[in-house]
Amino acid sequence: MAQQHTTSLRLRLRYRFDHLLSGGTTALIGWLALACLAVVVPASAVLVWSDRAAPATLSGRLTAVWVSVGQTLKIGGAVGSPPYVLASVSLALVALLFVSTLVSLITTGINRRIMLLRRGHSTVLETRHTVVLGWSDQVFPVIGELVAANANQRRSAIAVLSPQDKVWMEEEISARVGDGGRTRIICRSGSTTDPAELRRVSPRTARSVLVLPPTGDTGDAHVVKTLLALDAAVHGSGQAEGEPRGAKGEAVVVAAVRDSRNHLTARLAAGPAGHVLCVDDIVARLLVSTARQPGLSLVYSELLDFAGDEFYPVAPGDLVGRPFGEALLSFDTSSAVGLLHGGGTVTLNPDPGAMIGPADRIIVISRDDDTAVRADVAAHVEDDAIVTAAPATARAERLLLLGWNRRAPLVIEQLDQYVGPGTTLDVVALGVHAATGGARGVTAARSRLEVSFHEGDITDPLTLAKLDVPSYDGVIVIGETEPEAEAVAGAAPPPSLAPVTDPQARADDRTLVTLLHLRAVGEAARRDIALTTEMSDDGNRLLAPVQDGADFIVSGRLISLLMTQISESPYLAAVFEELFDAEGHEFHLKPATDYVRAGHEVSFATAVEAARRRGECAVGYRLRARSTAGPDYGVRINPDKRLRVSFREEDSLIVLAES
Repeated sequence: MAQQHTTSLRLRLRYRFDHLLSGGTTALIGWLALACLAVVVPASAVLVWSDRAAPATLSGRLTAVWVSVGQTLKIGGAVGSPPYVLASVSLALVALLFVSTLVSLITTGINRRIMLLRRGHSTVLETRHTVVLGWSDQVFPVIGELVAANANQRRSAIAVLSPQDKVWMEEEISARVGDGGRTRIICRSGSTTDPAELRRVSPRTARSVLVLPPTGDTGDAHVVKTLLALDAAVHGSGQAEGEPRGAKGEAVVVAAVRDSRNHLTARLAAGPAGHVLCVDDIVARLLVSTARQPGLSLVYSELLDFAGDEFYPVAPGDLVGRPFGEALLSFDTSSAVGLLHGGGTVTLNPDPGAMIGPADRIIVISRDDDTAVRADVAAHVEDDAIVTAAPATARAERLLLLGWNRRAPLVIEQLDQYVGPGTTLDVVALGVHAATGGARGVTAARSRLEVSFHEGDITDPLTLAKLDVPSYDGVIVIGETEPEAEAVAGAAPPPSLAPVTDPQARADDRTLVTLLHLRAVGEAARRDIALTTEMSDDGNRLLAPVQDGADFIVSGRLISLLMTQISESPYLAAVFEELFDAEGHEFHLKPATDYVRAGHEVSFATAVEAARRRGECAVGYRLRARSTAGPDYGVRINPDKRLRVSFREEDSLIVLAES
């Protein structure tokens, strides 16, 4: 009962205190004055009475108490006639009120300015910086690649605008990206679809602007609105307070949409100078190419990462007026792959006899922009080691597609363009996908590929056991991202999966479980499964239970790398457009022994010459014996052409050739 009484008393006192505070400013001032007097007057009396030098008379001591109280409360404590004391106290109170008000105004202004800075509402005063609009998991690889690209720059800046809290964004970037080095990372909070708020990151004076696709079904619509807002912010008449003045509309705009149906709309919104990537088309293209050429994903990862070899345009010098074929052996530590023409157009793998014009620049793969040094290596070619192999004939294959999402029809369409007649594809997906007419409709226009749909849960080991997975020539695993996929036909999510609200994260979780069962299937059969996997998050790839060097197409990281490369070198948009176009040129892994003699040590220049005679550009090789050994997993891009290497039957030459 005593405890109940104590708690009740505490609650009553707290209630009275709350009631006191609710009385308004006047009541608060009055109570505060009384509280101060209740403490200051007795304390001053104690000080006076305990002082040995205090006056002996009572009136003298009371006067000393008054002086102490006046000095403590900053009201002077003057001694004299009553009118004099009253006037002195009045002036002191007025001065106190003025000083307190001034301090309050200064403090409020400073606090307001600090809160504005913390909220990220101030304008970025930068020029020639990079602007990143939007927030998703892609922001981290984008910033990381931009930091790597600007590592040799003396001064660079990245401005990020999103609706997220500024401090939270800075903490996330610091945790996921780390030290920016010479690059300053500036975060601002605001809507990317509001031109007024978008001007906070000064897109008018930026060098490039990247529009990231947010997660969710409405992400593409948000990208389109952001592009329209960007155009209004750059070319509109308004200008944010403090925004630096500069040339309008000079920034390179790079955006990405997920659904191919929204690609044209986004390109219209981006304008003629903008570049819009379609995630679905690019991922489907790479899935198919990699499934048929294991190791190809490693080649693209090396070429798109700023830490490795990249594309650079170099002046032709004395190669002007000479055939492109001569350029292939005119660089010892760089690989010529195409021409950048004066009008901005790009020709990849041009005919070896095509003449290099004075306005052309040679596109090379090189370690850096200053490593593409001219050095004639034609003398290192060994003609007697070059072989002429008959063109390989397309053979019928058995392929397996596990899972289904909106990219699956594009994968099937791409497969039909590459496989030999009589090739079969078995699709295993949950009931809603295996039974839908839309899924079956993708087979209507197929000319080479025979597609069969089967209902089943790819995370169920019994389903995989019935398929005889090791008997297939290639297996493609994609995520089932539709939220209704787990609720159809009574199919509940496997007990090993924790509930995840993000559809892409849920798809990655199901993919990880599928890969775990596929590994068990391969170990039981004592066979390596030719596996190509699609994922959304690069972090999940590190958890994948597969052998080192396996092929992964991580859509988020892939698009981030492409966007960053284009933002730094706009001409690469034309390069990537041809690389990922079904009618263009692309990289292939072809048997090395179709070009040079097996088991015979030759210079890489010999392999380059052998590829040139077949109308191809050789840029590297992959050694099968090192395919599971990191960090390169047997892939060597842009080796020194004087380097000598011995190829075996299972080794591959990396060439740029027509699709």
